[in-house]
Amino acid sequence: MLRIHFGWRDLENVRLARQPDPLWELMCAVCRLQTYQGPLEFGHWRQATTRRLSRDDHASDALRTLRTVIPAAGYIPDFLTPPVTGEYLDAALDQVRATPRDRLVGELTRLADSRPLPGWIRGPHERATASLALVADSLRDSFRALLEPYWRQVRSAVDDDIAVRTQTVLDGGTSALLKGLHPFARWNPPYLDVDYPIERELRLDGRGLTLVPSYFCWRRPTAPADPGLDPVLVYPVAKQPFDIAPAGEEGLERLLGRTRSAVLADVAGHRTRTTTEVAQTLGLAPASASYQIGVLRGAGLLVSRRDGKHVEHSATPLAHSLLSGSGATVPRATAAGPCG
Repeated sequence: MLRIHFGWRDLENVRLARQPDPLWELMCAVCRLQTYQGPLEFGHWRQATTRRLSRDDHASDALRTLRTVIPAAGYIPDFLTPPVTGEYLDAALDQVRATPRDRLVGELTRLADSRPLPGWIRGPHERATASLALVADSLRDSFRALLEPYWRQVRSAVDDDIAVRTQTVLDGGTSALLKGLHPFARWNPPYLDVDYPIERELRLDGRGLTLVPSYFCWRRPTAPADPGLDPVLVYPVAKQPFDIAPAGEEGLERLLGRTRSAVLADVAGHRTRTTTEVAQTLGLAPASASYQIGVLRGAGLLVSRRDGKHVEHSATPLAHSLLSGSGATVPRATAAGPCG
């Protein structure tokens, strides 16, 4: 867990990035390419990108360079993601090239504690300019291969998230914005407790926090490793898989399977559904319905919560986007009465 400590000045300085950040997206995309996480969300992208790289030696070499400094898990140097510059890749790359030598040496030394450094990193006694130029060029070429063909959809998903959170701020202020980061963060004033792979404490000390929505961020937020840098929290947005929009209802069944797509459509057609209700409606054994719901929940398409003796399931924004894009028939929900 990452516990972020807020003071009153920090609450005055919570900011929301207005567009995807290209280098944060690229760092997350390189991780997704290596880990095979999110088969539904990123499977088509991963296959298409792998084919593209197999035909482009220059892009393959660039990605190979990045993989030496962007491991699938563990520490990633912060100089790869300079302070948020918005959707301006060239400006971000200029900041990478201008990384101070002592910072570069310090971060690469920390990286070397967890994995062998590649040969092109010559060490602390060599000029840093050549290494930084190679990294910046590799970032640019990898962005073109991995993200540029999909950037319009990345931007669209981030825009949708920003619109929702902006309305949240207008309706409920900063507290509502921080509460809205659930389920991957919990606002427990004066702390924001974030789902994170290691135990960390981050004291904002009046600097505030910049929230950066990201398409390729997966399941849990990420943040710079150095607490002395400008505080940033990169969090995942609801996303529609790249190959779903034109797929049609038959494409949805091919992707999820007939039973699973029927379960998804049934839950999405109601405010909430219990496992028993899904099983009875679709004529499934309770154990089968429970299994399918578990798979959909693991893919980020359903969320579940206990209400008394029952566990209720509801569809996520990703599920609704998926069903909307596929043209699948979703049962119309029955209007709720005064008691909900």
